[in-house]
Amino acid sequence: MAFLFLFVDGLGMGDRDTSKNPCAAPGIRHLACFRGDTAGAACGCVQTDANLDTPGLPQSATGQTALFSGIHSAGRIGRHLAAFPNQELRDILKEHSLLKRLHGMGKKTVFWNAYRPVFFNLPDEKKWRLSATTVANLAAGLPFRTLADLRNEKALYHDMTNESLLQRGFDVALFTIEQAAGILAAALLDYDFILYEYFLTDHAGHSQDFGSAAAEIRKLDRFLDSLLPGIRPEDTVLLTSDHGNIEDLSVKTHTRNPVMTRIWGQGRDFLKPRIRSILDVTPAIIDWVRTADP
Repeated sequence: MAFLFLFVDGLGMGDRDTSKNPCAAPGIRHLACFRGDTAGAACGCVQTDANLDTPGLPQSATGQTALFSGIHSAGRIGRHLAAFPNQELRDILKEHSLLKRLHGMGKKTVFWNAYRPVFFNLPDEKKWRLSATTVANLAAGLPFRTLADLRNEKALYHDMTNESLLQRGFDVALFTIEQAAGILAAALLDYDFILYEYFLTDHAGHSQDFGSAAAEIRKLDRFLDSLLPGIRPEDTVLLTSDHGNIEDLSVKTHTRNPVMTRIWGQGRDFLKPRIRSILDVTPAIIDWVRTADP
């Protein structure tokens, strides 16, 4: 039994409007989830609040800290915070990181994203000042995946296919989306918990380029098309986000829309009623792991 957490940055639930929401494009299956759509609830779409009871637009640092800790990050610092966690948010992740907690429970845990060599040459102080996922993994004391791991199909880069690495001149193979999905599905045989982060959705949302945003949604949908048939009945896959963005290309900013949570596999019926806010995700996962494998 394994758990796969797919963190997709900036994926909200917007209107069923093909003029501004690429998730509403024809042919989208897994990510065709819309705000207020009760039909979507039947297939596992959970409207998940990301506003943290705080005025203003949700942001990455506070949203991801809340998502990966279950602690009210915006309440702790009194505001939403963009980009990377500050010291107060890092302190939350140092103590409450989901990866740290699962590792402490004896679960074989891995952050599946490969990092370029430049990361490993940074002093530790600078590593702690990077993304919430980086801090969460540092807090757990877990190793980071390298390009050597990626070449051995034991990691994925943040774009799934390695195109951006090839553009930078790195000697890596070009993966198809189907290959990337197969690599991740195979990893579920070796680990109890896997976290994989995909943030190009947020970049595409900020660009307001419909073609680029639609391509990202199609890519993710195609990835899920290949991944889901490859998981075992006893496995669980949860996809969620930190704030809305790509679902409303009429604005350049983040949105206050609910984020999209999708759940597949054995843990779906347990997790679905427990998740109403991004604050609920980490506690729900911990409870599921304890219940399913006491």
